[in-house]
Amino acid sequence: MSMKHNHPYHLVDYSPWPLSGALGALITVSGMIMWFHQFNNNLLYLGNLILILTMIQWWRDITRESTYQGLHTLPVINGMRYGMILFIISEVFFFVSFFWAFFHSSLSPAVEIGSMWPPKGINPFNPMQIPLLNTVILLSSGLTVTWAHHSILENNYTQAIQSLFFTVILGIYFTMLQAYEYYEASFTISDAVYGSTFFMATGFHGLHVIIGTTFLIVCLLRQIFSHFSKMHHFGFEASAWYWHFVDVVWLFLYISIYWWGS
Repeated sequence: MSMKHNHPYHLVDYSPWPLSGALGALITVSGMIMWFHQFNNNLLYLGNLILILTMIQWWRDITRESTYQGLHTLPVINGMRYGMILFIISEVFFFVSFFWAFFHSSLSPAVEIGSMWPPKGINPFNPMQIPLLNTVILLSSGLTVTWAHHSILENNYTQAIQSLFFTVILGIYFTMLQAYEYYEASFTISDAVYGSTFFMATGFHGLHVIIGTTFLIVCLLRQIFSHFSKMHHFGFEASAWYWHFVDVVWLFLYISIYWWGS
């Protein structure tokens, strides 16, 4: 039950979504373990379903609070800005661990992998083919999401919708090309440390692209329903920050793993 307070901060109402989200994450991870060891993915599907339903209802509540109830005041939005910045910093260190593992293994290859990089028997991807195309796609999506931001600031809602739509399409296209690349790969995640570092780094980046694309799809729908204005669009702004972070990480992945590492 909502209560009125004599301060500009938003004290959230009781919500079941943090609990259902935590349970969904637990079931998803447990389902992945069952899938890996017993080749049964039923629990994984159940966990994903719970997470999807939680996201839809939790984001619905946040949209209602910010757009219709006016609960996201300036101090609340500033707090969200700092929270998003800290979240992106934590993601940076998450990927630093993968780059650390890659360079540790590649700059001084162990004798067990033939003292060479890539290890003997590994046929790496040609960086001038799909990886280069994906680089162009992500850089282009960075331009279109910036175009969308400037369109919102100028109250040009038609161009904001168009540019957001192009960004979503580019994100989906990137994911499809990476899935094709994985399908055509001549090595697997179990092929020495090269396969482990390659698929962990690029796979988690691909997961972040899917998450970022989901954010942008929600922003596109909200823009279609005129939820954003020149002064009130932090939901989109946070998504754009996340998308630019994904772009920058891919540049480091392309230069280090695809180009230099091959």
